[in-house]
Amino acid sequence: MLSKDLTAATLRPAVLSILSEGESYGYEIIRKAFEASGEKIEWAEGAIYPMLHRFEKQGLIKSTWKIAENGRRRKYYRLNAQGKRELEKEKAQWKMATGLLSNLWGPEPTLT
Repeated sequence: MLSKDLTAATLRPAVLSILSEGESYGYEIIRKAFEASGEKIEWAEGAIYPMLHRFEKQGLIKSTWKIAENGRRRKYYRLNAQGKRELEKEKAQWKMATGLLSNLWGPEPTLT
């Protein structure tokens, strides 16, 4: 399990990455992240929806209301061009950070 701080830090780039794969709604984003983490990281709805609303205000995503199979309205989000550029910035920053930690920690020991 990740600490609360690390979970919060990874939320932004992970949500942008999920939306880069195509349109999705809040609960589906949470499920995709859970599956991508090997079922180790689970976000609360209270964390994801404020982030999606911030992204929308920042002009990174667009949303559309649609009727789901069960007849209920559901808000779908998709990444726009500005959001794609922001994701590329996030990737570069995370690659730099993980590179630093990899260099400091060295290679993983091999078991014989």
